[in-house]
Amino acid sequence: MISYKPLWETMRQKGITTYALINKHGIPSSTVHGLKHNKNITMYTLERLCKILNCTADNIVTFEDDDTI
Repeated sequence: MISYKPLWETMRQKGITTYALINKHGIPSSTVHGLKHNKNITMYTLERLCKILNCTADNIVTFEDDDTI
């Protein structure tokens, strides 16, 4: 299962809010909503987030075991 827990921690550390992602950096609000609900994102979006936050993919997403499978 995809988890964006690292993203929220990275954003907190760098002082970037979801408001800034949407209004300053042009990330669609629907994408932010999807991130909050651990939905899939495109590689393009992952790349943009990495550039905005000056980090790598492992600072944004992790994969966790899904015991329901």
